[in-house]
Amino acid sequence: MTTFIVFLVALFAFMLIGLPLAFVLIICAIFMMLSLNQSDVMVIAQNMVSGTNSFALMAIPFFMLAGEIMDRGGLSLRIVKFAKLIVGRIRGGLGYTAILATIVFSGLSGSAVADAAALGAILIPLMIKSGYKKSRSVAFIAAGAIVAPMIPPSIPMIVMGTSTGLSITKLFMSGLVPGIIVCLGLMVAWFFVVRADNYDDRETFTWKEAKAIMLDSFPALLMPIFIVGGIRFGIFTPTEAGAFAVVYALIICTFYYKEFSFKDIGSVLVSSAASTATIMFIVAGATAASIYFTLAQIPAAMANLLGGLIEHPTLLLLLINIFLLCMGMIMDCTPNILIFAPVLFPIIKKAGIDPYYFACLMNFNLCIGLITPPVGVVLYVAMDASKDGEKLSVGPVVKHLLPFLAVEFGLLFLMIFFPQLITVPLKWLT
Repeated sequence: MTTFIVFLVALFAFMLIGLPLAFVLIICAIFMMLSLNQSDVMVIAQNMVSGTNSFALMAIPFFMLAGEIMDRGGLSLRIVKFAKLIVGRIRGGLGYTAILATIVFSGLSGSAVADAAALGAILIPLMIKSGYKKSRSVAFIAAGAIVAPMIPPSIPMIVMGTSTGLSITKLFMSGLVPGIIVCLGLMVAWFFVVRADNYDDRETFTWKEAKAIMLDSFPALLMPIFIVGGIRFGIFTPTEAGAFAVVYALIICTFYYKEFSFKDIGSVLVSSAASTATIMFIVAGATAASIYFTLAQIPAAMANLLGGLIEHPTLLLLLINIFLLCMGMIMDCTPNILIFAPVLFPIIKKAGIDPYYFACLMNFNLCIGLITPPVGVVLYVAMDASKDGEKLSVGPVVKHLLPFLAVEFGLLFLMIFFPQLITVPLKWLT
């Protein structure tokens, strides 16, 4: 356990001074190497290269690129328009539109940051124009955006699969129904918030307008059906699904919507490459550190430490999830998965807990961390998404976020005590 303590001390110390996380993880690997009386730095370099040399991880740049093309090519706007057509006539319709659009957009991007940026840029200005407080609007968009990594295709689940050896297709399917449950929970919370804040925005459409919106949005709505359906029925692997998403988005946005031109390809390639490089560099650093977890027998030491709880799976899950909630507040989803999944999965398997159930639970838990201070990446992305020049402070946004956080915390613990919410749909879907 000395090596693990060295890792945690180095991790928090270098994060506090503001060093980029990928470099922090590499430095942690060096400290762990020295604590084990080793000095061959080539081991770190070799593991960084091998950690990113994975066919499954190729899905990440594909989905990143597809997301950039969709954002530039108008798919996000069509999804929002369709969602408004379905629920816009209900009181608080823009909030329900946000959640419905999130469900559809989640089946395209797999990223909470992309969801918050794309939908926030469209919906937050509309919500403000309709009389909603900006801080309430930002809070709700951020709370909904964390569903994106739960509903397939999910970038954190791709990382989870590569770090644990679990089937990525099955991991994708494990989050589909829980993601929809979270969306329904947020809709229930919004129902009460709308009445408490006395909002009353409704929008109706003529049959001619409805028909035009449906025809215009139809190709955009087909995309998540093709992606999720193709993965579910084994037509293509998650990586192939990412490649399909790029080609489909390129064709639809260029030739059908005509809002994307070939001169835009260079800029979207640069933007998606930068986003992918950030993730892959973190993957490389975490892989370098994880090899010393194995050499120091940290999973076995953790299993011995929690040995008394092996016979009490629910209590074990509660303890692990409280720990993950704390880690999620200070570190992003991807590095948390890369660091702790290899340590925790041997323990939960020993306790007889379904690994796919735990993977879904862990992913949901860490996604909540994306909107909790002090890090809260998605929260800050949503705060900047409206592009109206008005600066928000975190305090009012967090205050308006609390009802939605309470729902998400409640559903997390409900899934701990009632695993059937995840395992039964998973059995049917796979």
